[in-house]
Amino acid sequence: MSQYEFSVQAQVRYLPEESDAERRQYAFAYTLTIRNTGQVPAQLIARHWIITDSEQHVQEVKGLGVVGHQPLLKPSEQFEYTSWAVIATPVGTMRGSYFCVAEDGERFEAPVPEFILQMPRTLH
Repeated sequence: MSQYEFSVQAQVRYLPEESDAERRQYAFAYTLTIRNTGQVPAQLIARHWIITDSEQHVQEVKGLGVVGHQPLLKPSEQFEYTSWAVIATPVGTMRGSYFCVAEDGERFEAPVPEFILQMPRTLH
């Protein structure tokens, strides 16, 4: 186990009420659980997202914190939040990273593994 490590798990939900297929807007909520799996308390400072739709159109998002927070996590503590994204196709992906600073001043990146944004199939 690394001294400096966050693990991230994602759950995705399609938002039909926020989507409009005629306008090519497909909205998805994602809930991320961030756990400090390292050995040193560390704070999430910033985020970097790469959002890609099925036509390979890429949106890049960078910013401080997550949903207005910069959580400080002790070893084994976790922080969960929900946010959302809109893409132009019914299927896409998200991946990224969090920039973190440990209590001892060490800086590290916590990768967010790619997860799928996908509108559920509907039967007519």
